[in-house]
Amino acid sequence: MSEYWYNVRTREVEEDRQSDWKQLIGPYPTRAEAENALQKVQERNEAWDDDGGWGTSRPVTD
Repeated sequence: MSEYWYNVRTREVEEDRQSDWKQLIGPYPTRAEAENALQKVQERNEAWDDDGGWGTSRPVTD
C-alpha cells in the first residue's frame, strides 16, 4: 500500500518517501490528503492558537 508525503521544499506530493525526512509532511493515505497538507497544518495551528489551555499543565482529555 502506498503512502503519500508532501514535500515542503518542492511543494509536490511524493508517492512513498523519496526525500529527506526534514522536508516531508506525512504520511497520508491518499494523494488528495497529501495535496492538502499545508491547509491541514494551518487548521491545526489555528486550533492550537485558540486553545486557551495550550501550555498549561492540565491533562489532555478527549
